Amino acid sequence: MSQNRVEEWLEDLGQPALPVPGFEIEAGRTAVVITDPQNDFLHPDGVAFGAVGESVNENNTVANLTSLMNTAVETGMQLVISPHYYFPTDHGWKFEGTLEKLMHDIHMYDRPGNLSLDGFEGSGADWLEQLKPAINHEKTIVCSTHKVYGPENNDLVLQLQKQKIEKVILAGMSANLCVESHLRELVERGFECAVVADATAAAKVPGLDGMLAALINFTMIASEVWTTSRATDKMATA
Repeated sequence: MSQNRVEEWLEDLGQPALPVPGFEIEAGRTAVVITDPQNDFLHPDGVAFGAVGESVNENNTVANLTSLMNTAVETGMQLVISPHYYFPTDHGWKFEGTLEKLMHDIHMYDRPGNLSLDGFEGSGADWLEQLKPAINHEKTIVCSTHKVYGPENNDLVLQLQKQKIEKVILAGMSANLCVESHLRELVERGFECAVVADATAAAKVPGLDGMLAALINFTMIASEVWTTSRATDKMATA
């Protein structure tokens, strides 16, 4: 099987121009954090799949996320989900960024209200079916919704701190938006972070390559960038 883009990128880092700090998993102090493991990004019928599907397929993102999340559950590592939802009042925002506007226009992640699950099952806002066993595990933490890209407005940092987590293995959707924004905020808040780059994906539109942008910034910001196979091997032996 030929290498995918992430593997090629990481192989090129074998002789890096930048130092690689490294990331060691420590039991009880490390969590796996997944952003937006939801149908609108990951299911072929999702409203954003037309933009990200090529990258999802190239990275084998669904299988890699499934492996990463199941390994977290099997090894007893804390699994934390940071979801993305829009409620009716969010559509009344008076200004938006470019991708925010697109997500609102295509009704991505829409729910009828923050206290209602009417129509949730199987919707674009619902979890991808393959990922539900790990997400529905009794010890998995599902955070309140983040609203733009980063975790500044949800309870992710609080949940991590309450578990005395200091290290984060990060993956999910989408690479150069929510994953990168979570990475930046967590690093600013003093967490040590590794990114699993083939357990994410990004939009690719003419002239704009989200996955390339993400790989560049993951490399510059995170302590280490991994493939899923490397991450799960390290988790299994931690």
